[in-house]
Amino acid sequence: MKAVEVKNLYFKYENEWVLEDINFELEDKKFMAIIGPNGGGKTTLLKLLLGFLTPTKGEIKIYNKPPKENREIIGYVPQHTNFSLDLPITVFDIVLQGRLKKGKFFYSQEDKEKAKETLKSLNIYELKDKKIKNLSGGQRQKVLIARALVSEPKILMMDEPTSAIDPRGQKEILDMIENFNITRIVVSHDIKILLRNVDKIAYIHKKAVIHEGPKLNIPKDKHFCEVELIEFLKDEACGI
Repeated sequence: MKAVEVKNLYFKYENEWVLEDINFELEDKKFMAIIGPNGGGKTTLLKLLLGFLTPTKGEIKIYNKPPKENREIIGYVPQHTNFSLDLPITVFDIVLQGRLKKGKFFYSQEDKEKAKETLKSLNIYELKDKKIKNLSGGQRQKVLIARALVSEPKILMMDEPTSAIDPRGQKEILDMIENFNITRIVVSHDIKILLRNVDKIAYIHKKAVIHEGPKLNIPKDKHFCEVELIEFLKDEACGI
């Protein structure tokens, strides 16, 4: 089953083309990384996939429907905390927000149980009653992931989920994402994401170069980082 289909996609802001002739498909429950230089169009592509922007030309389908018609099956984790840290709001309150839908204004007991279950599944249940402003960057990011997952989406889209997090927190977030059993699309400037079991890589710099995920035999008991990764991939460079 195709989770995502992008055909002949073009997008421009005013008179400047940001994306040109983007084409790719992603199968159900696969993991895709979107990489590329700053200003290359990565976040714009994600906003188009989410339905926040409308293509200038071309077509996007998420599980065979336009993104705007399928928002209830999309979980989204933004790059930055999208609420004021000064609000006296708890982790549980934030995760519950993921259960709200159009026309729904109250939480049911089922919603509350699902929020607890999601917090437990991400090993952050002990944070339930803490104020969001008192959490570390990595903890806040896990809370945003919990909010996206509590709605039981079929596809999870994330914008720079490991930015501004310490190395230990980055590893924890990437471990978590790698093991989710749903379709995942992650925009990242961090090449370490390619050390994960990604199924497809889109290098975006106005146009797109699509690669199948490299099958790396990563040693578990020794150092392996970006330097070894670049050495491993040097013969597969995009040339852009």
